[in-house]
Amino acid sequence: MSGPAAHAAIAVRMTGIHKRFGAVAANADVNLSVPSGTVHGIVGENGAGKSTLMSVLYGFYQADSGSIEVFGTPALIRNADDAIAHGIGMVHQHFMLVDTLSALENVMLGAEPHWLLKRADAQVRSRLSALMQTTGLHVSLDTLVADLPVGDRQRLEILKALYRGAKILILDEPTAVLTPQETEQLFDVLRVLRSQGTTVLLITHKLKEVMRLCDRVTVMRAGRVVHELPIAEASCEGLAEAMVGRKVQTGRIDEEAKPVGEVLLQATHIVVRDALNVLRLRGLNLSLRGGEIVGVAGVSGNGQSELLDVLSGLLQPTEGTLQFGGKRFEAGAWIEPHTARNLGLAHVPEDRHARAMVMDFVAWESAVLGYEGLPEYCARGWMNHTAMRQATADMMERFDVRPRAPELRSRSFSGGNQQKLVLARELGQLPKVLLVGQPTRGVDIGAIEFIYGQLRAMRDAGCAVLVVSSELDEILALANRVIVMNQGRVTGELAIENCTEASLGLLMVGDAVGEAA
Repeated sequence: MSGPAAHAAIAVRMTGIHKRFGAVAANADVNLSVPSGTVHGIVGENGAGKSTLMSVLYGFYQADSGSIEVFGTPALIRNADDAIAHGIGMVHQHFMLVDTLSALENVMLGAEPHWLLKRADAQVRSRLSALMQTTGLHVSLDTLVADLPVGDRQRLEILKALYRGAKILILDEPTAVLTPQETEQLFDVLRVLRSQGTTVLLITHKLKEVMRLCDRVTVMRAGRVVHELPIAEASCEGLAEAMVGRKVQTGRIDEEAKPVGEVLLQATHIVVRDALNVLRLRGLNLSLRGGEIVGVAGVSGNGQSELLDVLSGLLQPTEGTLQFGGKRFEAGAWIEPHTARNLGLAHVPEDRHARAMVMDFVAWESAVLGYEGLPEYCARGWMNHTAMRQATADMMERFDVRPRAPELRSRSFSGGNQQKLVLARELGQLPKVLLVGQPTRGVDIGAIEFIYGQLRAMRDAGCAVLVVSSELDEILALANRVIVMNQGRVTGELAIENCTEASLGLLMVGDAVGEAA
């Protein structure tokens, strides 16, 4: 069923959904009704309850009370198998694929149509070929997932859900790691699926995408639905205000151009080979000046992570030199993280859970990681826990970390508040050079506004700031100068006034224009 007639039926109806985690009401009397054959956006701050609601629909959680109907029939969804049986599929932000298996094997895994694998292979291949023809989701079925581009992996996830009979697709931040071109391709596919009667539930922080793709949008705040309207009646500004309860500013701010300072960090001919001798950085050159934000754009996995690790001392390059803090470092005698920190370099890693915090530590312990030896925290080998707790309380106040609870486990804070705590720790030492990876990944729009303000303040104080982000809007909002990376090399360097999403997107897929700034 497709076209206007499809919209008469309700694909999903969730009524009076309540879900608590201890004292926290993640969902409180939530009602959601999604017409069949539409794309429905669900937006809200971190902790607003949108992911919990979709997890209830997909069977990850059981609601404490409330009911679910799928295509007009009451549905008891106790687990993901029940959801799939009701025609509900979910594509997670972090792909649930096995890198060492082929695309075809990933689809077959757990859903083999026959015990003879050769016969199963033929049946699955035939069905997938038909699906690819009707949807435009073309993927090389015999290629290992590890060798597939990010966009193909996402198409494979959608194919996997459709192969299992999904008529309702839940997409969690589907464009987080895609180039603009890949995003357009995904949107084209979703429009085709919508025309064929598939219902799409889209969880995203990117309001521009909601405006371009969705038919309706639901806004959640503090576990409740606070707004629902047709997209024709919505605006990015109105949705953002509904999400946080006030006006927010996350775009580029018109500022008077200021002269940049001297070069504070110079990296020359950086080459990195991994354990398998694969080139990850290919002769990369980079200079960072005081009083500027340099943005690094590119699809994740093209050397940005290695660049951050090399500059912060976490990774030894195969070749290259680094000049920083009046010292010169060469491959084989590279800068160590504690040396970098002592010379005035701070690092906010891309993965805050794995690299920036210890999830089982309480907040005050995570808030002093790497700085526990400072005189204000340690005297004659004895750590002053009282001083650490008080410093953490001060950080929480300055950076609006919620709740103000230094004794709370790090894992108990929302992603946005974890990020604020890490930024408070690293910025608190007033570094000369600040490296920031994915500063607002998984962060709500209110926290994004705050984080942008802090990065601009560091720049204005004379710090050299390097921001690695897969979000082009973020790069365009923050940077004074942009370099683009593809396959471990710089494919372009542009002053911000010469940057557009289209020009950066072309460079991200490898169309080098040379250095222009």
